[in-house]
Amino acid sequence: GLHFYVVPLTVLILVALFAVRSRGTATVAAFFGPITLIWFVAIAAAGLWQISRNTAVLQAFSPAYGISFLADHGLIGLLTLGAVFLAVTGAEALYADLGHFGRGPIQTAWLIVALPALTTNYLGQGALLLLSPEAIENPFFLLYPQWALLPMIGLATAATVIASQAVITGAFSLTQQAAQLGLLPRLEVRHTSGAQFGQIYVPRINTILLLGVLLLVTQFRSSSALAEAYGVAVSGTMVVTTLMAMVVIWKSWKWTLWATAALMVPFLLIDTTFFSANLLKVFHGGWVPLLIGALVMLVIFTWRKGANILAAKTRRLETPIDDLVETLEKRPPTRVPGTAVFLTGDPNSAPTALLHSLKHYKVLHEENVVLTVVIENTPYVKTADRVSIEPLGKSFSRVRIRFGFMETPNVPRALGIARKQGWSFDIMSTSFFLSRRSVRADARSGMPPWQDRIFILLARNADDASSYFHLPTDRVVEIGTQVSV
Repeated sequence: GLHFYVVPLTVLILVALFAVRSRGTATVAAFFGPITLIWFVAIAAAGLWQISRNTAVLQAFSPAYGISFLADHGLIGLLTLGAVFLAVTGAEALYADLGHFGRGPIQTAWLIVALPALTTNYLGQGALLLLSPEAIENPFFLLYPQWALLPMIGLATAATVIASQAVITGAFSLTQQAAQLGLLPRLEVRHTSGAQFGQIYVPRINTILLLGVLLLVTQFRSSSALAEAYGVAVSGTMVVTTLMAMVVIWKSWKWTLWATAALMVPFLLIDTTFFSANLLKVFHGGWVPLLIGALVMLVIFTWRKGANILAAKTRRLETPIDDLVETLEKRPPTRVPGTAVFLTGDPNSAPTALLHSLKHYKVLHEENVVLTVVIENTPYVKTADRVSIEPLGKSFSRVRIRFGFMETPNVPRALGIARKQGWSFDIMSTSFFLSRRSVRADARSGMPPWQDRIFILLARNADDASSYFHLPTDRVVEIGTQVSV
C-alpha cells in the first residue's frame, strides 16, 4: 500500500530540504512563525476536545500513579519510562537557536504557546485511548475528524520542515562556533541574509548532515524504529546539558559547590534515570547516537591534539619577534614601498612567512605588521576592544584583532577600525603574507599513525585562511612550508 512510498517520498523531501539551504530561509522565514502558531493551536484544540469527552485523564497530573506503576512493575516500568521519555524529545532543540533569539523570546514562546499546546495534546491522546483503546495504532491523527485528516497531514509536514530548518541552522551555528574556538578546522561559512546575522550556510556540514540523515532513513525506514536511537540521543543530551549547567553555575556564577549540587542534583537524578532507561535499548538502535557522538569527539580530540603538536613544534623553530626586529634595525635589508601584514598565531614569535620572505626575497616593506587574530570565549567583542596596536620599532607594529566566537573574522574591516587609533591603513598598498603548511605524518609525533592520517585529512580540507579571514585575493601572498605531525 502507501507504506511503500513513505521512504522514497521522505528521501525526496530531505534532498530538496538540504538543497535549498544554500539560498537561506530569509524569503520564507516570515511564514515560519504563523504556520507554527497554527500548528500549536490545532493540536491544542484537538486535545481539548478529547479531554472534554473524558476528563478522568486529568488525574495523570498526580505523580502517584507513575510512582506506583514503577514500583509495581520493576524492569518493565523502567522500560516504559524510556518509551514515555519520547514525549519530551524536541525540548533539547530549545537551546539550538538560543544564540540567535535570546533567552527571553524562547522562554516566552515555550511557556505561553508550546508547553500548554503539547501538554493538552498529550492529555487528549490519553483521553482518546481510555475511550477507544484500538486508537493505539495512531492516536495523534485519530484525534481529528475524517475531514481534517488531509489538512493536518499537510500542516504536520510543514511544521516538521520548519522545525528541521531550525535544527539545521543550529547545527551550522554550533559548528561555526566550534571552528572559531579551535575545536574543529576552519570551515567555509556563507552568510545567506544581509539583514539577519544568524542566517548562515556551511556547505560541508550541510552535505554531512544530508548523507547521515539519508543513511538513517534508508536503514531504519520508520520513525518507530528510530525511537530507541532518538531516546538515547535526547536523554544523553539532557544529562550533558545539566552537567554543563552545573559547571557554569559553579565556575561562572561563583556559587559554592554545595549550593550548586543542591540546585542541580535533583535535575541530574531525573535525567540520569531517563538516560538509564533508554540505555536498556542500546542494542536495538540506541548505539547509533553513541557511535555518532564518539566519532565527533574523536575528530575534535584529534584536531586539538594535532594542532597543539604543530604549535609546539612551530614555537621551537621560530625566532622571538623582538630579537628579529632589533637585528633588522641594526642591519636593515633593502626597503620596498607599501605595507606588509604577516599573519601569525603567536604574537611573540616572528611569523614563518616573514622569515621565509626575508630568506628568499632579501627585502622588507616600509611598514610591517605582525597580526594575530584572537577568538575570545565570548559571543561578541565590543568595537572599542576590537583592535590593539603596539609599536615594535620604527617599521614594525604588533596588532591584535579580537573577535567573539559568533562573529565573522573579517580582518580588512577590523583593520579599518585601526584608522581611528592613528594607524594609516590603505588596502591597495597592503600585502597580506600567509604561511601555508603542508602537513605530513611523523611516527615520533606522539599520535598513532591512524590518528596522524585523520589530522592530515582534516588539515588538508580546512578552509583557506585568506577566505576565512576575508582577505582580498589579489593582495595575498602565500608562502609554503612543510611540517610533520
